[in-house]
Amino acid sequence: MGSEGPKSVTIHVTGFKKFHGVAQNPTETAVSNLKYYVEMKGLPAGVTLGSCTVLETAGEGGLPALLKVIEESSAGNSSNNGQVIWLHLGVNSGATKFAIERLAVNEATFRCADELGWQPQRVPIVPEDGGINQIRKTSCPTESILEFLKKKGFDVTMSDDAGRFVCNYVYYHSLRFAEEKGHKCLFVHVPTFNRVSQEKQMEFVAALLEAIASTC
Repeated sequence: MGSEGPKSVTIHVTGFKKFHGVAQNPTETAVSNLKYYVEMKGLPAGVTLGSCTVLETAGEGGLPALLKVIEESSAGNSSNNGQVIWLHLGVNSGATKFAIERLAVNEATFRCADELGWQPQRVPIVPEDGGINQIRKTSCPTESILEFLKKKGFDVTMSDDAGRFVCNYVYYHSLRFAEEKGHKCLFVHVPTFNRVSQEKQMEFVAALLEAIASTC
């Protein structure tokens, strides 16, 4: 449409700290090391790695921190006409492969208390959105992202169930914020390092950035 050169994409990434039953969260390690990793490996032209933030594994109590990160990063991108994408990484301790989450559900039912002691049961995440069956879907082309990653040799699947714990809670709010700001948002679950090594997971996240940038 008259534009020249590669499109401009800024990708902000979050992970989580430890929580009940997961003493070492692989997403904390991945996000903490991501800037250095991509500096060494490089990113496609036009792609910028924005903020890399490790969030407390908390729902309601952790929301202000999430909102602060999104607002500050949005302000930093105000002069950039390119696409802004939020990538959230969370761990699924029972998984053996990576999972691209297509949607979040407006329900908080925590199987255990989060790291700030909150344990809601069948509570709407955003009451003004309606009941607990309300969903929000990502506008990212998940099928294209999936195929890109599979061609790179990663064991990855599609998912319509991000759970009802903190991952789903953050994803639902982030999808809502992204819609308000004209951004895009995606959540991806990863296995533990016992299932997929740290080195392989770093390779996956770097490939995921490339997949998002080339398809969104």
